[in-house]
Amino acid sequence: MLLPAPGLAQPSDSEISVAGTYLAARFATVQRDSEVAAYYLRNLLKLDGRNEEIIERTMLASLLGGQVDEAMKLADKIVKVDRTHRFARFLLAVRAIKRGQYQTARTNLSLAVSGPIDDVTATLLAPWLASATQRTGVDLVDRMSTTLLAAWATYGSGSPKSGVELIDRLQGPVWYGQFKDLHAGLILDAAGLKKEAGVRLEAAVKSEPLTVRAVDAHVRWGSRNLGSAATLETYREFDRRYSGDPLVKHMMSELKSGKPMPPLVRTPQEGAAEVLFGLGGVLSRQGLEDYALAYLQLAIWLDPDHPMASMSLAGLYELMHQPAKAIELFASVPASSPLKGDAEVRLAVNLDAADNAAEALRHLEKHIAANPQDLDAIVALGRIQNNRKMFAECAGTYTKAIGLLPTPAAGSWPLFYSRGICNERSKNWPMAEADFLKALELNPEQPHVLNYLGYSWVDQGINLDKGLGMIRRAAALRPDDGAIIDSLGWAYYRLGRYDDAVAELERAVLRMPQDPVINDHLGDAYWKVGRRLEAGFQWAHARDLKPEPDQLEKIVKKIDNGLDAVEPNALPPVRKAEDQNAR
Repeated sequence: MLLPAPGLAQPSDSEISVAGTYLAARFATVQRDSEVAAYYLRNLLKLDGRNEEIIERTMLASLLGGQVDEAMKLADKIVKVDRTHRFARFLLAVRAIKRGQYQTARTNLSLAVSGPIDDVTATLLAPWLASATQRTGVDLVDRMSTTLLAAWATYGSGSPKSGVELIDRLQGPVWYGQFKDLHAGLILDAAGLKKEAGVRLEAAVKSEPLTVRAVDAHVRWGSRNLGSAATLETYREFDRRYSGDPLVKHMMSELKSGKPMPPLVRTPQEGAAEVLFGLGGVLSRQGLEDYALAYLQLAIWLDPDHPMASMSLAGLYELMHQPAKAIELFASVPASSPLKGDAEVRLAVNLDAADNAAEALRHLEKHIAANPQDLDAIVALGRIQNNRKMFAECAGTYTKAIGLLPTPAAGSWPLFYSRGICNERSKNWPMAEADFLKALELNPEQPHVLNYLGYSWVDQGINLDKGLGMIRRAAALRPDDGAIIDSLGWAYYRLGRYDDAVAELERAVLRMPQDPVINDHLGDAYWKVGRRLEAGFQWAHARDLKPEPDQLEKIVKKIDNGLDAVEPNALPPVRKAEDQNAR
């Protein structure tokens, strides 16, 4: 059965195959294509509108696909037959908060707490959710979310202190305290209870995982209650530590202007969105991406202008390898947002991930022309050029990036390392060597720089002892890095130490069995020690792993005619994993 094209008309009942449509929906769910899954499930509902499992699956697929209004309608149907359905009641509570129906929200939340996590819900939102630890983690987040949403609904009913009391009665793990202080402070600040708000927000600032968001809330409170100058002095160290963060930069700029800043959250709707955004981040960090996706979709539905929810949802789509959806969200960030620059850069990175490198390059070049000091954008451009084998261009791009540094520091080594790779690939070895040496000057124990420079020397037959020593040091620093172990084995090979080469290359293959370069190297080493049959096997395996075209041609010649037909004499391609370590 073909997947529907965008905008495809719904088929007639006679055209729907129950078994085929169900299987297509299940396949789309496994592939995490929620919009397609919802399409097929809605077709199934035409045939069996009372099937509770299909209704539930359609509700969840609609929610994950961003069709929140449709999910709410289906939640209404579910609670008619299952009064305490946990997730349906949770959705209806969120809808009630959005509508300002706070008592209805609290009623739904009380029923959500009493209901179990339904098997279908758990399966769809986390198909791999098997361990007791994972289920406990989901339950802890659910308890926190229902309590915080109830607290915001209570504030909406006109009882902010009662809402805070709800929060304070909740007992749980240490990380609960971070959310409890933040949301208690936000409720008190929104209610105008200045002193109590300040105490709770100050406590929230001390919780590291919520630092930027909590600091934003406390800074806003301080600008109205302590004065901008006093608040700025309090956070000067924070400003120094996180000055590269666009939100921190915006926050401090606002403080310096002397203008009082409004509360971070002003309404129960914004407060509920903040709950869902924050806990969505917790779920994402626990590897529960689909649960996180549900929370973030609800956060955006409640507060479409939330400054970070759309960015977080886009980042989640990046993590789930769905660049098209990430691109759409990054493009939606308004020009007035302090996050717009970061969104533009990440949009381009996702265009490249979607195999639209030309548009990614145009997008970054246009952004850099308008923002020539945006170091992150320039570095992103260099990475894409490097990945696309535009080596001369990427060397020039990294030169621009290095030119923006006031003084190169220890943290600047990746720029010199990356430029060195681009120079080496564009056959400009003197410049490449200088870059690698500068990177080591800034960070003498950086294993990837040690590996790249050491191998380059050995491969060229210069500085042999020093080069081999560098590779050995890199391997000692990263004993489980297959790419570095491969370099050590290949260095031994180039030095004619074939038995040592075999030993190291066998270790490398164990760690990276699907790398065509390593398998090719091991085949060469086997040939040199007389293990011809095994050499042929390794070359055949390397051939099947889809190496670069120039390497494939040499591998095929070795399979047909033996190593003597193609004696390796060039630096093997550097793996993407090595480049990523410079990011």
